[in-house]
Amino acid sequence: MTKWFKRNKPLPEQSMYRAQEDETRIEAASQWLLMWWKFRKDRLAVVGGIVVILTYLIAINAEFFAPKSSVWFLKDYVYAPPQTIHFFHEGKWQGPFVYGYKFERDPRSLKKIFAVDYETRIPVRFFVRGEPYKWLGLFPARLRLFGPPNVNEPFYPLGADRSGRDVFSRIIYSARVSLTVGLIGVFTSLVIGLVVGGISGLMGGWIDNLIQRFMEILQSVPQVPILLALAAVIPIDWKPVRVYFVVSILLSFVTWVGMARVVRGRFLALRTEDFILAARLDGASTFRLITKHMIPSFLSHIIASITLSIPYMILNETVFSYLGVGLRPPVVSWGIMLQDTRQIVTVASFPWLLFPAGAVVIVTLSMNFLGNGLRDAADPYAT
Repeated sequence: MTKWFKRNKPLPEQSMYRAQEDETRIEAASQWLLMWWKFRKDRLAVVGGIVVILTYLIAINAEFFAPKSSVWFLKDYVYAPPQTIHFFHEGKWQGPFVYGYKFERDPRSLKKIFAVDYETRIPVRFFVRGEPYKWLGLFPARLRLFGPPNVNEPFYPLGADRSGRDVFSRIIYSARVSLTVGLIGVFTSLVIGLVVGGISGLMGGWIDNLIQRFMEILQSVPQVPILLALAAVIPIDWKPVRVYFVVSILLSFVTWVGMARVVRGRFLALRTEDFILAARLDGASTFRLITKHMIPSFLSHIIASITLSIPYMILNETVFSYLGVGLRPPVVSWGIMLQDTRQIVTVASFPWLLFPAGAVVIVTLSMNFLGNGLRDAADPYAT
């Protein structure tokens, strides 16, 4: 073993040559490539990025991944507990299946309870034909990733809610609304922050002072009561789509001040740089200075800030919908699903109604891990 190690140990000249190669490769690499090299070293950020990508893919194709539609229900299975997926029955391989339920009466409270019916097995198949839907809202389809062959058979992997609807399927459909509300709100706050922060940092002087005092006034006002008051005045007869966009715009007013301060700070640091002065002397307009020279120079920081702002938007939407002043049924979101958990008695009796909160935690943590990794990778030369 010692002879093998000595024989295969790289010589000092080889190690020096490899170090020179790595140094040359780093010097010739672009800014984005350096960011990617540093980002992939952060395992939590990579895992968070994979979870975020998978979550958005599932949200886009919610009809395919959800066993049932968001409105499907069985009135006899109200608050049915989760069904465990089994593969063996009496020691024999049966493939994936769930046991059915039979109804019994509690001898003390006389309430209807669900008991596992070991005589009834409901098979679970992949790529089954379920309820009809339109894929991406355009193409009619019926194919679903998994589920029971019979559409009307009870299948509740995460239990049922107060109307007998599948909690698992509704969590998947809710991801589409909760995740896109965050994207629209962040995009709106990004536009406002870039415009206001760019004007403040580039102009300076009394304009900068005026904008900064205005942002300080906004930050001193309690945001949650103001947003609750604004959301409460939304007319009840508005269509869900209109309420959806109004709530997204209201959420954008929560984070644009922070984005504007980041942009202002970067503009103040960049406006004295040599390449900006050269562009000014070359006759570049203010719009060209901002769009072609200043914003691209710290685009990586903007991406990191956006990634960190999305989970904040998702949490805000969840809180507002939970309080009943955000999105409203028939729109399905994680906050709307959590409205059933307002009473502690309901949570104690049916704890599976808290599963949407678990989805919020997983997505929020993944986006925070991804945002932290992008923020560190935005400065690849830092140690």
